[in-house]
Amino acid sequence: MPDSHTSAPRGGVRLARGASPWLLPTVATAALSLTRARRSGRWAAVAVPTTALAAGMLWFFRDPEREITQGRVISPADGVVQSIMPWKDGRTRVAIFMSPLNVHVNRAPLAGTVTSVEHIPGGFVPAFNKESENNERVVWHFDTELGDIEVVQIAGAVARRIVPYVPQGTKLEQGERIGLIRFGSRVDIYLPEGIDVAVEVGQATTAGVTRIDRD
Repeated sequence: MPDSHTSAPRGGVRLARGASPWLLPTVATAALSLTRARRSGRWAAVAVPTTALAAGMLWFFRDPEREITQGRVISPADGVVQSIMPWKDGRTRVAIFMSPLNVHVNRAPLAGTVTSVEHIPGGFVPAFNKESENNERVVWHFDTELGDIEVVQIAGAVARRIVPYVPQGTKLEQGERIGLIRFGSRVDIYLPEGIDVAVEVGQATTAGVTRIDRD
């Protein structure tokens, strides 16, 4: 199936779908201040921070193409492995913390069919905090060759909006984009019982590239 992302023009910058509500006002303000700065010193003082903010937004909402790694389970997120925990049902949860410097577009860890996409309201404490377990989240379930795979996108203190890209019933290839979390946040993936974890706490991950499981 085609990717849920609109292609960027040749030579242009690819930006994440769902960035517009934050990006457009910021870029418009920067453009206005730069235009008026030519005639007013006051506007020149405004132009510097607004242009810097717009540049930061463009960087934050970047969505680079990736050469998808071949492997059973690949990372759904850019970030750093925050914890690896055995779960009561035999699964293993790998939590990946995403800082504002990371790409915030998440990807399917395996090929499969989206069996459910559930939005759960909650709080907005920092994603590295233990209380983030009760944060706003979107819970994904994928029917894959390994069975049911659960991925949870968790909002953080600033990331108050999760933007799913695909609905229930969508068939995805491994590494396809599934959604965006705006600003710092966390993504958890639950590996089925019997699947060994290949990453370590503190290890950097790249969505679609870093392999999570071990043969």
